[in-house]
Amino acid sequence: MLIREAHLQDYDAVWSIFHQVIQTGDTYVFDPNTRKEDLAKHWFAPYMRTYVAEDKGDILGTYILKPNQIDLGSHIANCSYMVHPQAQGKGVGKLLCEHSIQNAAHLGFNAIQFNLVVSTNTTAVHLWQKFGFTIIGTIPKGFRHLRLGFVDAYIMFKEL
Repeated sequence: MLIREAHLQDYDAVWSIFHQVIQTGDTYVFDPNTRKEDLAKHWFAPYMRTYVAEDKGDILGTYILKPNQIDLGSHIANCSYMVHPQAQGKGVGKLLCEHSIQNAAHLGFNAIQFNLVVSTNTTAVHLWQKFGFTIIGTIPKGFRHLRLGFVDAYIMFKEL
């Protein structure tokens, strides 16, 4: 599997993943009715780097890497990851996380912070903890889960 920087011609494949992932309303803040053209500002904005995991020509996952804040907070990275539903459980998320940690360090970031990890997304929480991320805060009822209603969200952090 190759993880590489995304190109404009990857837009449709990334949209397919993005669209399917947000439909469940259980892991990301994006409205399930987000329009395809809005992907440009959410996943391909000029201030972020977008990557894809490709296997035999198929895009199986994607992540973004960007400064968590502007100016005096820009030494901390922020990442978001999405795996195609048909590729879940095959280690794609693990590879994306490994790549992002190495990449963020290479780009000069001092740490990575996830601002909103849905507490009920236990698979992600455990994976991030496996990579050394710690929960540094809880946002009570910080996420409006489409099935469960308001649930807690975590802020997770890893020093590089």
